[in-house]
Amino acid sequence: MTTNPKTAIILGTGLGQLASEITDKLEFPYGDIPNFPVSTVEGHSGKLIFGKLGGVDILAMQGRFHYYEGYNMKEVTFPVRVMYELGIKTLFVSNAAGGMNPAFKIGDLMVITDHINFFPEHPLRGKNFPTGPRFPDMHETYDHELINLATQIAKEKGIRLVYGVYLGTTGPTFETPAEYRMYRTLGGDTVGMSTVPEVIVAHHCGIKTFGISVVTDLGGFDNPVEVSHEEVQEAADKAQPLMTEIMREMIKRTA
Repeated sequence: MTTNPKTAIILGTGLGQLASEITDKLEFPYGDIPNFPVSTVEGHSGKLIFGKLGGVDILAMQGRFHYYEGYNMKEVTFPVRVMYELGIKTLFVSNAAGGMNPAFKIGDLMVITDHINFFPEHPLRGKNFPTGPRFPDMHETYDHELINLATQIAKEKGIRLVYGVYLGTTGPTFETPAEYRMYRTLGGDTVGMSTVPEVIVAHHCGIKTFGISVVTDLGGFDNPVEVSHEEVQEAADKAQPLMTEIMREMIKRTA
């Protein structure tokens, strides 16, 4: 089988089931790929998949790597560098996130319009890779045309979308009520432990990026709610069919 994907997807917590939609698959466990880290998080399978989604050649990461697992930023973002070398032009990223916007509900799909980088280590720190400039502009990190396309598809299919800023932080603890309030004051609508490093490197490589968060819990409001990893996965699993429908259609229309 020959495959020449121009589109890649990074599947996050509870969203790895999208891989079941992929046909004509070639799967490579991360442990079999030179220099690839291995995902240690429950719910992240840890496979690189080549195949088709909606009849389009794609590359998918089933499970990602996180800074809190002990990897440095070069290791966390290494797969994006590999994607660039493989000719990827468009990257779709998904994650589970805590909602801080009072208009959001658990299970909402939030299209990421911008992000705030709260990680202590920057993924572009060190010698500059020639894929991009030493000081990349970050004004349109999340591609406006892809955001508009997602909006159009969601309207056609009657799927509720919300929009906002994703704040990326290290984890692995979930946020305290005071941290939720601080992050909201800073301008965040959702908060999570991934995505930002990958998107920064993709943007540096000239790869167009679209990001979506599944709101799996709510925090920072008057009535604090305790949250567990299992509850996050459960909420993400329930939202997964809607996210799959949007992603599949976007990939088909951008091929």
